[in-house]
Amino acid sequence: MASMTRWLTDDEQHAWRTFGLATRLLTDRLERDLLAAADMPPTYYELLVLLSEAPQRTMRMSELAHWTNSKPSRISHAVNKLEQKGWVRREHYAGDRRGWLARLTDDGAAALRAAAPQHVASVREHLIDLLTPEQLRQLADISQVLLGHLTDQDRTTDRTPPKKI
Repeated sequence: MASMTRWLTDDEQHAWRTFGLATRLLTDRLERDLLAAADMPPTYYELLVLLSEAPQRTMRMSELAHWTNSKPSRISHAVNKLEQKGWVRREHYAGDRRGWLARLTDDGAAALRAAAPQHVASVREHLIDLLTPEQLRQLADISQVLLGHLTDQDRTTDRTPPKKI
């Protein structure tokens, strides 16, 4: 027996379309601002943040792929670019002949420190400062519900967003 489609009500349709457009425009604006301020795509920024917060500023390449919800080939390409800039160094993982580590260099940490203030200012301008404290709590609550649902869909995934942006 075929299930009946539960079409969206007008209010649900409005919420869905507004949310979708707002998140796409916000992501685009933050990306453009980060590129303009630091010549750094958000993917590189996210990788530098993850490495900066890791013990010894080092993570396995597979962990970077996991925490960024990326394919290993995409992470490998990004780390290659970061290596070319001198921001990351790739090293063999001693416990696994096929494993690789990415280590944040001092130049990479300096690039992150230089980019962070502009990125935080952009996040504040285009999201945080537009919301009241109550709206910000609601946004966090809504995001946590979505994150919990989406990570429950894939039991192999345990994702906690980075504490720093």
